Amino acid sequence: MDRDLSLSRTKTFSFINPWIRYFLFFFSFLFWVFSVLIVGIGVYAKIQKATDAVRDSFLVDPAVILIVVGVVMFFITFCGCIGALRENIRLLKMFSLSLTLVFLTQLAIAVLGFFYSDQTRSALGKFVENAIVHYRDDLDLQNLMDYIQKEFQCCGWNDYTDWSWNVYFNCSHGNPSTERCAVPYSCCAPVPGEAVVNTMCGFGAQTQGRLEAAKAIYAAGCADRAAGWMESHLLLVGALALGCALPQIAGIVLSQILISQIRTEISSTL
Repeated sequence: MDRDLSLSRTKTFSFINPWIRYFLFFFSFLFWVFSVLIVGIGVYAKIQKATDAVRDSFLVDPAVILIVVGVVMFFITFCGCIGALRENIRLLKMFSLSLTLVFLTQLAIAVLGFFYSDQTRSALGKFVENAIVHYRDDLDLQNLMDYIQKEFQCCGWNDYTDWSWNVYFNCSHGNPSTERCAVPYSCCAPVPGEAVVNTMCGFGAQTQGRLEAAKAIYAAGCADRAAGWMESHLLLVGALALGCALPQIAGIVLSQILISQIRTEISSTL
């Protein structure tokens, strides 16, 4: 009887930790669902833009970026889900390798952005200039610029006169636009007690001096505002970066542990 009990314990013993296995499965499954949502949002945005008949002014369509990111995430997390569930070493290796490549790419971008801050600022400046030039041509650019200017309480890249880059807001005398010398409403400082936003609050702002314009709009440029925000929120930026890195590191470590345990399990049965 003791021998039978010993054999039963031997048969039920496994080198594979079920906690690691199922945690990795649910971890991958959660991000798999998230990837499906990203793809869905990207597809919806692409269809919506097509029906709105606006010209896409991004170098790469944001909707396409969402779709590509979602598909890549879907592939990676699918390997993690099935690999953990089926104890498939090949899929787990693909999952671990893919996560490692994504993590190293993000790390390289962060390091390059830190050491080449001037080039990064210049590249962002060109992007914002493009966004200002095509502000009325692309709904994505318009919504993005309005959001940035409201959140950072800024106007333009260097200052509010940058809006003269746009053909509608250009301050030249030959400009027939009703928005000549104006800035978008998102540049306007909110008026206390005003429930309805005055979309014409920025009209004529570019003809005013900085001190006079600052009474009604955000006269500071978004470049300085963004730099100031980064400096005053270093802890938050670090926490966000760590929050993005930790799930990836956890996935890499857990998948490698599980691969090692599966190999040990296989070798013990030979």
